Amino acid sequence: MVNRRGLVAGVLAFLYPGLGHAYLRAWLRAVGWFGLAVLTAALVVPESAYQAFESGGFQGLVDASESFGMEVTLSLLAVRVFSVLDAYVLAVRQSAPSVADDPDANVCPSCGKELDDDIDFCPWCTQRLDAPVDTE
Repeated sequence: MVNRRGLVAGVLAFLYPGLGHAYLRAWLRAVGWFGLAVLTAALVVPESAYQAFESGGFQGLVDASESFGMEVTLSLLAVRVFSVLDAYVLAVRQSAPSVADDPDANVCPSCGKELDDDIDFCPWCTQRLDAPVDTE
């Protein structure tokens, strides 16, 4: 069975590395993947592509990208593929019900993840809780 949340995160990560992680609210990972994508592009994309973008806009960049070597294409693709895989695995891990080691732990009846005492819904699966949660 395909994890829908993982699929959405993967598609967003393919559109641009870091978007899938932002969707999953993994902010540090999102910034890291975004930074890695920008750094990779800055290191491998030739200066002529930047000049083509400045003179011809997006169409100039598309035209210049047709002359990219295999190492440029594979470098940019590798960052996207690994970002997609990381976002999907992270979504699957977040979706898996967690079993609390502590029997007195305050967990969601729907997903089994730990609850916050101050809110009346589960922050993980958004299940509305009928009564305020009491951990005493």
